[in-house]
This record gives sequence, structure tokens and C-alpha cells, in this order.
Amino acid sequence: MIFAIIALVLALMGAAMPVAAETLQDRVALLAPHFDVARPEGDGPFPVIVMMHGCGGPRPFLDEMSQVAVRAGAAVINVDSYRPRGISRVAALATVCTGARLQGRERAGDLYAALAWARQQSWADQSRLGAIGWSHGAWTIMDALALRAGAEMRRATRLEDLPDEPLAGLSATLIVYPYTGVGSLAGRRDWRLAPRSTAIVAQHDYIVGQTRGTLERQRLRSPSLDIVFFEGATHAFEDPHATDPRVRFDPAATAREHDMIRDMIAGL
Repeated sequence: MIFAIIALVLALMGAAMPVAAETLQDRVALLAPHFDVARPEGDGPFPVIVMMHGCGGPRPFLDEMSQVAVRAGAAVINVDSYRPRGISRVAALATVCTGARLQGRERAGDLYAALAWARQQSWADQSRLGAIGWSHGAWTIMDALALRAGAEMRRATRLEDLPDEPLAGLSATLIVYPYTGVGSLAGRRDWRLAPRSTAIVAQHDYIVGQTRGTLERQRLRSPSLDIVFFEGATHAFEDPHATDPRVRFDPAATAREHDMIRDMIAGL
């Protein structure tokens, strides 16, 4: 497990340090210059997919995922949560991947901000919004759905002026090999909304560990969640450039995920 007890201690130490609150527009201003936006030709409005990278940061395969979505008729906002904060890949592996920094419930504010920005764009269809997250990004989406509106949401995201429902218009999510362990709200709460959601579980995922039981508990609380088991797949099976020995590129599983993205967009 990448989220060890020492990481939890570090996270609790970090949570005790005072951090200045932001407005939602502050977060938009921080992130938007680093959004990687792709969309079909024309004026729209298009369905919009917000993509949230894993704890190691943006990887080249996300560009391929964006193009799959664009060819299916959706606009894509790939959110880089690290570059605006000055977090290098080395720092991310040492702090975010260990749970000591930027846990899912805090990063949920980035998803809220990306959707707020999307609603301001003339080419975006506000009634057809989706989100896809990988690993830490999937944790982020699930916590974004589980946080209680009001004080808890403000405290977790450090955003002081969130609307009553910052995920308004979210119709579908794809949750890919999510982290569901210590610090995650997965399996513990009902979701505020019921977007059509699919979680991909990789059979040989030795990075986030066994997640299926937690996701099954979440499905009992959130019946709109479906769980799909990818037999033989590892964590980050889409990444042909991965150097982690626990990861193996799987073209067939990647193609299957592409199909699921197309189906998701067709259903928006």
C-alpha cells in the first residue's frame, strides 16, 4: 500500500497547519492557465469531460484519452493540479502519492473549479458534464461526491464561497483504478448526486491494493455506480512509458477503456 501509517501522521500534521482560504474564483485563476483544453471543431455547445490525473501527475496517455473523447464529440479539460502549485513529479511521488499532501478531499476543489470554469465557456453544455479520474484523480472524484455541503466542504477544499452544489450538471463519471484506503471517503457515505458512474478495478493492482470490497459498499450506498473488473490488468495499464515494475501496459485493456469513454459520452 502506498498510503502507509507514516503518511497518515504526516497528513495529520499538515492538516494542523493554518492555510489561507481561497475563493472559488481564486482557484479557477490558479488552475485555468494550465488547463489542457481540447474540443471538436465548431462552436458547440459540447458535452464536457473533466479529466483528473493520478498522483504521479499528468502522463502522456492522457493526451490519447483526450483525443478519444474529442473524436466522440466532447470537449475535454485536462486538469494539472501540480504545475500551478509548483509540485514536481519527484515531489508528487514523495508527498502526494504517500498521502502527506493534497489528499482527495482537498483536491476536490480543483474539480469544483474546473466545472465552474467550464460553465463560463460558450462552447460548454452545462447540462452535460462528466468527469474521469485515474487513481488519485478517481479518489478526488469520489470524495468530491461524498463531501457534505457547507462547513465540511469548505474546510476540506479550503474554498470559502462554494455554491450549494458545485457539481451541478455532473451526469457521468468514470473512476479508474481508484485509491479507496486511509483518508478516502469511499464506501462510507452516500453521494450527494447520482451521476451514472463506472469504476474500473484492475485485477493485479498492487499500487492501490484491493478496492473491490470498498467499491461494493459504495455501490450499496450509491446505486448509480457500476463496477467493472479488468482481468489481468495492472494499475496504470494504459501507460506504455511506466517504469514501475508493478505496472504493465495492456493494449487490449486500454482499448476497452477507450470504448467505455465513448459510451460515457454517448450517454451524456
